[in-house]
Amino acid sequence: MKERPVRAHFADANEPRAPVTEKLLASQKRPVRINRNPSIKPDDLPGLLGDAEIMIVDHTAVPSAIAEKCAKLKHVVFLGTGARSYMNPEELGQRGISVHTIKGYGDTAVAECAIALMWASAKSFGEMDRGMREGNWLRRDAMQLTGKTLGLIGFGGIAAEAARMAAGCGMKVIAWNRTPKTHPGVEFVPLEKLLADSHVVSLPLLPTDETQGVLSRARTAPVRKASILSNTA
Repeated sequence: MKERPVRAHFADANEPRAPVTEKLLASQKRPVRINRNPSIKPDDLPGLLGDAEIMIVDHTAVPSAIAEKCAKLKHVVFLGTGARSYMNPEELGQRGISVHTIKGYGDTAVAECAIALMWASAKSFGEMDRGMREGNWLRRDAMQLTGKTLGLIGFGGIAAEAARMAAGCGMKVIAWNRTPKTHPGVEFVPLEKLLADSHVVSLPLLPTDETQGVLSRARTAPVRKASILSNTA
């Protein structure tokens, strides 16, 4: 029987992911090759992929010029969060290569980081930790977050999770989104009102040409002096 061609290649599997991938694919007999070297460089991709049409990538950058050298590549499946930090989906699309992401992947984990940053800033944990390591006991006034207002700029999956967590901490949650949205327990307001009313402003906002410059010095003028700004984009 003629051997089926390898259509997909997991380009940068580390040790935890490689055996999981093999286990998932074993029962389906999918022709997927797995590279167990997670330290490959973008320049290695054309030679690594060969005639594969699908590349699964976890953390390796895929510059458009490099992808163009991958002869048969038609699809990139990105396993992480923030695909645009690793590749340009629009440029790849113009070259006939579709980028696929996992919907909802990392929403809770990133929202937890956003909430952790908020708490650390409100309590000056970072500054006090550095002082302690230098032998100093710093006294700082902390912000009590219960009863305060969290403003979310951009409202996707990450923001929805952050809203759930903040509400559980006794915070009021308001949000601004480029397109109209509704969400239980969240009041959607104009951006100017969000900046004026929020004690904490978080930006789980996808960086695109449309969102570039959404915040400026002039626009943030009405922000409270006691506000915390957390960039979780």
